[in-house]
Amino acid sequence: MDQRLAMSAQQTSQAEDTGRVLSVRKSLMAMLGLCFVTMLVAVDQTVVGTALPTIVAELNGFELYAWVATSYLLTSVITVPIFGRLGDYYGRKRFVVASIVVFTLASVLCGMADTMLQLVLARGLQGIGGGMLVGTAFACVPDLFTDTHVRLRWQVLLTASFGIANAFGPSLGGFLTQYMGWRSVFYVNLPIGVISLYFVWRFLPHIRQIQRRKIQLDWQGAILIAVGLGCLQLFVEFLPMHGASIYMVLLGVLAISAIALLIYWEKRCPEPLLPMAMFQNKSLAALFYLSFFAGFIMFVLLFYLPLLLQGGFGMTPQQVGLLITPLVVFITIGSVMNSRIVIRLEKPTHILYLGFGLMTMACLGFVFSDRATSRWLVAGYMMLGGTGLGFIMPNLTVFAQETAGRALLGISTALLQSIRMIGGMLGMAVVGSLVTHYYVSKVRLSVPEGQGSSWITLLEDPQVLVSHAVQSDFMAHLQRLSLQGDAFIEIARLSLVSAVHLGLIVTVLVGLVALVWVYRVPTIRLSRSVAPTVASDEKKGDEGR
Repeated sequence: MDQRLAMSAQQTSQAEDTGRVLSVRKSLMAMLGLCFVTMLVAVDQTVVGTALPTIVAELNGFELYAWVATSYLLTSVITVPIFGRLGDYYGRKRFVVASIVVFTLASVLCGMADTMLQLVLARGLQGIGGGMLVGTAFACVPDLFTDTHVRLRWQVLLTASFGIANAFGPSLGGFLTQYMGWRSVFYVNLPIGVISLYFVWRFLPHIRQIQRRKIQLDWQGAILIAVGLGCLQLFVEFLPMHGASIYMVLLGVLAISAIALLIYWEKRCPEPLLPMAMFQNKSLAALFYLSFFAGFIMFVLLFYLPLLLQGGFGMTPQQVGLLITPLVVFITIGSVMNSRIVIRLEKPTHILYLGFGLMTMACLGFVFSDRATSRWLVAGYMMLGGTGLGFIMPNLTVFAQETAGRALLGISTALLQSIRMIGGMLGMAVVGSLVTHYYVSKVRLSVPEGQGSSWITLLEDPQVLVSHAVQSDFMAHLQRLSLQGDAFIEIARLSLVSAVHLGLIVTVLVGLVALVWVYRVPTIRLSRSVAPTVASDEKKGDEGR
């Protein structure tokens, strides 16, 4: 027992002197585990976005296009705050291990899906694992490094791993989709999952932020979060199709009621899942809003730029992957540049202006892009957007951690990620609804001779632009009717480009709102050293004796 207490005291002393709770070697091995976890999530996001047009074309379900992303985001949004808080209570390691297992197994189910509905359900399960990962893994970094400046230097490893995964993710997704089939983009998670599981299990220490013998879990709050966010997502997704029907009204009322009841309950709960004091903090509240805006823009770009390039511009999946690569690579480059710049600024929050400004410029560039636009210019827009995200995402996390304090470390980090996913979820729903509705309307308006015919239905489905098999059937059908199919395909491409441009205009407006909102973030100072208040399992066991 004395030896364990001595080791714990040595760790505390080391953290106070160096900003680390472990030695350099052990810190490196633990960070490698987190790096592989980061790669697991990053690879999945990038390869799926590139392969999605082909997946939809093969499984014949464009009406569920957005749901491949939103089902993942929805379950992630629900689980992130839950496991973020549980990580504060019980330590994060066990949840990181469980999340890797769930995420990897769900990836296998995604690859085995035979229908779009099966894929959507498997993606929902994958989102549960992803939510556990995001809610716990990213909060492990401030557990390991108590000094903010030290943490920013070590976070470069996470940024580099994120960049490596993003660098080959889009190209890998395009290559696998074109030559090995879209199912392989999900199976690629298997080896990464096994490697990350080994490193996390072997080297990540078990640290708890809150030391209590009896913990009362806020399951009522968890249920209300699930009901409120689930109904909100369904409402946004189905409103354009069903209009102001009685079912939509009831769904909207249920969503508002659940969210209102959640706020009422969390204010009175002794151990709230979502401490309302965080939302009363002006700095945290402003950062949460900015995280929402960043998620909205980021997920729209990741999932609708491939549709624009492949369906609208007629590129192959491999070409799309190569063009998307600068976007995700420059997230890493921007993050590395940020780690050098932000610690030298008198007001570190000002770098958020640059980040959102670059993202808005990139979205505006995509709005004015067409098939004649130079590939190099499109790649330049990708670089701008990626650099902007690199200046935003790590800073929002560090600023939130600095503002919340160590007692709320896990839940503040998790909630920031969760709100970013909510932004992405609503962004996908809003932009997806706009794209679908505008594309169909544009096709019907541009092809009046097709009204009442069977072939107009094929043209109203964008999979005719990304699936060679569907397009061949469409062309053969029109040839039998003595019609020129090429002209109608070109009309459909132009309609899809206009529809995606409309969605991108929405992201430009969101970016402008975010630029204004940065002004609401009070000045945040980056601390040099914070003595840890954590205790290891060994110390907890000794205290229990």
